[in-house]
Amino acid sequence: MDLQKLSVKERIQLLVESLDGQENTNEALSNCENSEAMLDVLLDASARLRLGLTKNDLMRTPPIRDWIWWKNKQALVMVGDGTLRHQQDSSGKTRWDSWTISFFKLFRR
Repeated sequence: MDLQKLSVKERIQLLVESLDGQENTNEALSNCENSEAMLDVLLDASARLRLGLTKNDLMRTPPIRDWIWWKNKQALVMVGDGTLRHQQDSSGKTRWDSWTISFFKLFRR
């Protein structure tokens, strides 16, 4: 079977499944200093499996895209004043804090 005829999503899934239990590859990924180094390790793994994935494929397709994002610690979405999304979520209050709930109770019949 020619794996390169599969969709990118299917080839990414095969790559992810192949990484399960691969101690050397997983250790290499965890020791990478940045996303570029991660991409090199993942491209090498893809080449060994003959998946034919490109750097662009890896950077745009989950879950690899998310791993690369996490390694760079860059927010996928910025909301409002430019505060990183994960920093917004770490505040002491949730979105539905007490004043918000009280406000919506005003509209209840």
